[in-house]
Amino acid sequence: MFIQSPGGEAAPAVGATVVGRSETGEATVEFEDFVRASLPGLLRYGHALTGSPHDGADLVQTVLEKVGSRWAKLMRQDVDPLAYVRRSMANAHVSRWRRRRREVLVDEFPERAVMPPDRLDGEPVWQALAQLPPRQRAVLVLRYYEDFSEAQIAATLGISAGTVKSQASKALAKLRASLSSVEGSDR
Repeated sequence: MFIQSPGGEAAPAVGATVVGRSETGEATVEFEDFVRASLPGLLRYGHALTGSPHDGADLVQTVLEKVGSRWAKLMRQDVDPLAYVRRSMANAHVSRWRRRRREVLVDEFPERAVMPPDRLDGEPVWQALAQLPPRQRAVLVLRYYEDFSEAQIAATLGISAGTVKSQASKALAKLRASLSSVEGSDR
């Protein structure tokens, strides 16, 4: 099984080699079925979280590798796997975002690879969404892109319903302010 990256390259997907040697073949098959069924939605979610299809695919791959190694244990705990993976993706993205904010001093500038532009890069809504903190972005993506209820978002992200409401309110206020400034500069 292969994950089709946004650039069109095929990368090996998480499969039998990721699941630990002590896990049964049945758990491996269940995990592969889960990945096959959930992958398109997880890639969209990762893209919306990170703002980049490539970073989103990397995020999905990283989280699925970790989840795959614990699949049998998770199934014994009667965990909703899709909610668990989405929460893991949001947490991993926040952690990655925090690590990247730290200053890294280098002796020489690294060469930059030329990446094809994302088709959504010029969209004002997409740019405004990319400026939001990761938790606020995750709440909006789950609410308006995945059409989750507040309770589902709270369960997915492991936060209270009140936090979901406050994060959504703050994020929408920031989006409105950002988009009104863009709208005002067009006139």
